[in-house]
Amino acid sequence: MQSLFEILMLILDVVQFFIIAHVIMSWLINFQVLNLNQQLVSQVWYGLNRVLEPLYGPIRRMLPPMSGLDLAPLIVLLGVFAARIILTNNIAFFY
Repeated sequence: MQSLFEILMLILDVVQFFIIAHVIMSWLINFQVLNLNQQLVSQVWYGLNRVLEPLYGPIRRMLPPMSGLDLAPLIVLLGVFAARIILTNNIAFFY
């Protein structure tokens, strides 16, 4: 059962990395440091969008419109941190 705990923590780590990479890429694209006309940049950007949109979509529907400010990544990241805390505090369940 410990391996199940480690797998869940690994999945949360990967999701956390994807969210942080997506946020940093969105800043770099908006400040025109990265160009979506470059094939590699556009593939990574659209790949991250396709992976993270199922997580962001329901939260974006619940949040009120905030005129260009997207808080969905922050809320999902807080959810990932909360899930890590819950799993760590209940580690005895996995033994």
